Amino acid sequence: MAKRKEETPAPGAPAWTATFGDLMNLLLCFFVLLFSMSTLDEKKWQEVVASFSQTFSIFNGGATAIGEGILISNGVSQLNELDEYINSTGYEADDSDAEEYDKENTLEGAMEQIEAAKLQESEEMAEMVEEMVQESQMSDAINVEFNAQYVQLTLKGALLFDSGKADIREDAMPVLDKVGVILEKYSGNIIEIEGHTDNVPISGGRFADNSELSCARALSVFNYFLETTSLDPSLIKYAGRGEYVPVADNSTPEGRARNRRVEIRIYNDLSTRTY
Repeated sequence: MAKRKEETPAPGAPAWTATFGDLMNLLLCFFVLLFSMSTLDEKKWQEVVASFSQTFSIFNGGATAIGEGILISNGVSQLNELDEYINSTGYEADDSDAEEYDKENTLEGAMEQIEAAKLQESEEMAEMVEEMVQESQMSDAINVEFNAQYVQLTLKGALLFDSGKADIREDAMPVLDKVGVILEKYSGNIIEIEGHTDNVPISGGRFADNSELSCARALSVFNYFLETTSLDPSLIKYAGRGEYVPVADNSTPEGRARNRRVEIRIYNDLSTRTY
């Protein structure tokens, strides 16, 4: 009786390994998909990686204990208590970075960033205004300052008005004309005009006190700009502050002269939008 010829096994791995390999690939793709849909805190992830790399040598091989009776090589059961263990080992030194990261993402951090942006915008405006003032040869008559909200032009009261009066002097009109040209470059911004006086009481005249005088002077400047510029009156505010916001000592003639002034404030774009 003839013998059946034994078949030579096919070369390579058994056929079932291909199916098994396909299954592993599908599982890998499934978990990669889940990972891509998850939210990962990059800061905490970097802290965990650094802690593992520096303290436990998990990426350098070997089974290193992170707690009594628990080894890295045991699997993932110890990860549930990882945060508690890291804190217990004194690695809170990185908390300052975490606090700084949290601060940047809080309302306080956002407000600080907005204020910094406003200050930078005001500084750039002030440089341009200062340059225009110098080109107009008005540096002696106008002082330029700025803060996070606005750029301020301060004009001497004696330059604009006679003592106790609110009518603009004729020789001061050319100065206001040049200021008007500057203001028109920022015609879309909020503009404030404030009148200030010294603390010397008014006796007689058309004004009852310094508050009325300062209001009348601010109004005179406001009306002058309406007549000589194309500024939108709805964006201009004017007020009199009287003697109550001095910038110098009223006990000296020099100080009183500095307090008699008109301030014109040009709000920057960011401040105008939130005004």
